[in-house]
Amino acid sequence: MSDTENQTPQTLAFNDDAGSSRPKWLAGGIILLLVLWMGSGFIFPTEATEDANDKNQEQKLVTVAVSKSTAQPVVQYFVAEGQAQPDRDTSLRSETSGNIAEILVQKGTMVKGGDIIARFDPAQRASDLLRAQEELARAQREFDNSESLLKRGVATADRVAQARATLASATAGVAAAQSAMNNTEISAPFDGRLETLDINIGEYVSAGTDIARVVDNTPLTVSVRVPQQTLRKLKVGQEADVQFITGETRQGKVSFVGTSADAATRTFLAEISVENDDGAIPAGVSAEIRVPVSESVAHFMSPAILSLDTDGTLGVKTVDDANKVVFNKIEIVRAQTDGVWVTGLPDQADIITIGQGYVANGDEINPQIDEKMQKSAISVDPTRYAGLNK
Repeated sequence: MSDTENQTPQTLAFNDDAGSSRPKWLAGGIILLLVLWMGSGFIFPTEATEDANDKNQEQKLVTVAVSKSTAQPVVQYFVAEGQAQPDRDTSLRSETSGNIAEILVQKGTMVKGGDIIARFDPAQRASDLLRAQEELARAQREFDNSESLLKRGVATADRVAQARATLASATAGVAAAQSAMNNTEISAPFDGRLETLDINIGEYVSAGTDIARVVDNTPLTVSVRVPQQTLRKLKVGQEADVQFITGETRQGKVSFVGTSADAATRTFLAEISVENDDGAIPAGVSAEIRVPVSESVAHFMSPAILSLDTDGTLGVKTVDDANKVVFNKIEIVRAQTDGVWVTGLPDQADIITIGQGYVANGDEINPQIDEKMQKSAISVDPTRYAGLNK
């Protein structure tokens, strides 16, 4: 075996080299610097780190839009639909039979009370009256003769009694004939408009037949039905705004409030009297009445802002000073086409307008002012009306 084969391999080492320990302390220094740099954020937190933490916290809170609202006085109205009725409406009936001899007015004419509308042919009535008068004269003579004979003892008391009955019948006949003579004229019972006239000259009319209709619509009376819960709010003499379907608007007054409910609907009758001196508004048209019944302090808002609590209570979510959600139970006191007036909120309230569906009572949130909603809230006019039935 050669000397070369007997030699053991040896590892090269450079411990004796002057630069052999440099990598060790260089690596250790680098590691130490890294540790110090990473720990410096805990010992000396920078402002940027704090801002980042705040932003992360804000990102965890739900952001909602908020509008500042101030309560305003608002009038509550009772609103109902009704029908305009004439003040007086009467059908004229013939009190006697006969042929129509004369018609003095036309249908649609304005008449005064006592104006003659038509006349019957008086010839038949004149002859009937004359016949009745002659019969009365004959009965009177028969009675006088009976009494004279009774005094002389020639006639009996029964004959006198019979003559007296005949005289009474004749007297009644004259009265009836005179009445028929007076009833040959058909006259208007009060001032109004001749709404219908169902007769013609020469036509025979029987007693009791409706021949005309006179309507007085100055003033008009608007009849409405009042719910039980609203009855106590209406009083006779209250002012009312009345808008007719024809477009006219008039002022009226409550003239009657019923005290007995309808058995079927459980509502009460109320009437509003409306002046109509010019007769421009016809009777029978539909009308809407508005009666101011009370005044309260309320907030105006869109119906979309309203929400329901877990138990189904209607309310509005607001933000308190600690940026926490507060659920407020509310009551709608007036509704309009562009929003509702509600009570139950503080006089000054920060109302959540967007995002209320994502937060619950007591949640901490990130509120932001809703500029668009804020401008529209400022422009609300609490005196403007668009309808309510409360």
